[in-house]
Amino acid sequence: MSKTKITVNSNGSLKVQGDFEVVDKEGNVYNLQGRDIISFCRCGLSQNKPFCDGAHKNHFEHEAIAFDLPPKKV
Repeated sequence: MSKTKITVNSNGSLKVQGDFEVVDKEGNVYNLQGRDIISFCRCGLSQNKPFCDGAHKNHFEHEAIAFDLPPKKV
């Protein structure tokens, strides 16, 4: 089984690739039509939410640079 990879794109979407499924709040599975790479909207402008349709172009700014989260609370 391939490891799922999520890429936070600068000024854009979350790209998900690998072995995954997407479900709604009720647990119903989205039919991804065999795709193993999808992008989720982060800007809120997509007409195809939760998926990205490119509507963020020139309307969303975020420089994606990795950092360490604070320690997990116990």
